[in-house]
Amino acid sequence: MSKFQQVFKNSCLRRDIKLEELLKPIKEFLGCETPNEWIEEAVKVENLPTVLLDHLVCELKAAQSAMYLIRKYAVDKDSGTALLEWLKPYEDFTYRKTGNWQDLADCNKLNKSMVPKAQTSYGQDLIDKMVLLIKEELHHFYQVLEIMHDCGVKYEYCASSRYASGLLKHVRTYEPEKLIDKLICGAYIEARSCERFAKLAPHVDKRLGDFYVSLLRSEARHYQDYLTLAEEIAGRDISERVAYFGKVEANLIASPDEDFKFHSGAPVAA
Repeated sequence: MSKFQQVFKNSCLRRDIKLEELLKPIKEFLGCETPNEWIEEAVKVENLPTVLLDHLVCELKAAQSAMYLIRKYAVDKDSGTALLEWLKPYEDFTYRKTGNWQDLADCNKLNKSMVPKAQTSYGQDLIDKMVLLIKEELHHFYQVLEIMHDCGVKYEYCASSRYASGLLKHVRTYEPEKLIDKLICGAYIEARSCERFAKLAPHVDKRLGDFYVSLLRSEARHYQDYLTLAEEIAGRDISERVAYFGKVEANLIASPDEDFKFHSGAPVAA
């Protein structure tokens, strides 16, 4: 082995070790690993459009969910309006099929400072964490569009899987427990996304694999931010509630699912 090859090998080993360190708390947080059957289905060439399209829509929905939390719980009316304007070009493209996707490269800007509601002690922290999350999710949205363009995958709307709704139907209906539960659900969605990107990366072409690896650090931080906010707002131990949603989430991932999507469960054989 040449000196260059040895250096390259050592560099790859260090990267793998860092990724394992990053993924360790994710794996401990989640109640189960992604079934191998899902990975086998996801890497089929004919399923690439579904994986990319669903991933695309999931990025927008993650941004929308974060925006909802800021608007409902943390900011004044004018700030809420600015948030809606920020997401509008992405929603117009996705749901109304208007606009050119390349134009979205210049749309990821929030044109107003967010003003927290005076009565919320956690408002600024929620704003800071969720605004950063929205910016990153919208950037990822555009990156997926670039990959779709290069792969010849035409955009068409992709209906949601059972996953998010399966989690959210267990959210309590009274505050602050409703907000706490929504944040815990957000943590599981981000953690599962991180785990799936890591699972897929070694089995797809280099560009897509490198893209998935590039997402791991932000997805891992998003899960931690959601969980930190839930604990901060609760002001008490929430481990029992976290464990409850862990069981719900694991069942959605491990149980049979006829609708193959990015967050779907174990594929049902045709």
